[in-house]
Amino acid sequence: MALFDFLSKDIAIDLGTANTLVFVRGKGIVLNEPSIIALDRTTRKVVALGNEARQMHEKTHRDIITIKPLADGVIADYEAAEELIKGLIRKTLKDFSTSIRRMVIGIPSGITEVEKRAVRDSAEHAGAKEVYLVAEPMAAAVGMGLDVDAPFGNMVVDIGGGTTDIAVISLSGIASGESIRVAGNEITNAILQHFRKTYNLAIGERTAEEIKIKIGSAYELEEELIATVKGRNLVTSLPEQRDVSSPEIREAIAEPIGQIVNAVRRCLEATPPELSADILDRGIMLTGGGALIKGLDKRISEETKLPVYVGEDPLTAVARGTGRILENLDKYKSVLMKTKR
Repeated sequence: MALFDFLSKDIAIDLGTANTLVFVRGKGIVLNEPSIIALDRTTRKVVALGNEARQMHEKTHRDIITIKPLADGVIADYEAAEELIKGLIRKTLKDFSTSIRRMVIGIPSGITEVEKRAVRDSAEHAGAKEVYLVAEPMAAAVGMGLDVDAPFGNMVVDIGGGTTDIAVISLSGIASGESIRVAGNEITNAILQHFRKTYNLAIGERTAEEIKIKIGSAYELEEELIATVKGRNLVTSLPEQRDVSSPEIREAIAEPIGQIVNAVRRCLEATPPELSADILDRGIMLTGGGALIKGLDKRISEETKLPVYVGEDPLTAVARGTGRILENLDKYKSVLMKTKR
């Protein structure tokens, strides 16, 4: 038995629409790569995955196809998802101890039984003996060191690539929650559409993502920013570049940002009064990549009249939480998602 334990590993995965993070027991987060895979169109063999596939995205020729197996935080392409999980685990476990004993996976709180089953199956096919699922806002709360089993309310807003998960957590459970499929990708898409409609300029997803990170904002900035954007003119079909300002991008992404803010308000409206009083004292915690959008904390604070904080290293909060749960499974058993067999 001791030999088997030595040869097997326990891992935790934050399976995200945009990025997948892998945590190995005793080592911490060992991998953080884009959730994307490149396949040979004819043989369906994996050409590249993670960072290498991301560099190929939107730059491939007709024999190679890039696939993002996760859409809105759930598996959209089962085969590709399985290959992605297997490939990233292979990158992680470079030594000969390739068997996986336990796997904890962070998933959106609003997913269906069928979607849970798909995640569980993919993990089992990737070689995990025992699979545990945990809601992402719960994992994020654990990752930020919040006392999730205490009898008071903590509100967490986890803005990922595909979903925004909002939860009021008390006594190791979600007292009120809201999960919407509007998050980082929708914001990126709004920027793409803006350039198409306003300037007849086609830009790539990677360019839109860069603009979002550089100058995207949800609230007026003390010093507004400017970025240069390159793309293809849809009228002349020639390459073109132009400058854009942060107020213009703020206007372009106003709709998805507004939907996220409204979801936070809906969740607050559904929260029991005693827990609402706790949130008034403790505030709202933002995590996930979307938490890094400039001024989003100010915008939510202004709309809800509550203190809003951005968690420390919000991009890795869910992965750190799934890791902590993996290392203390007995302590955190009650936070795991119950799934129908």
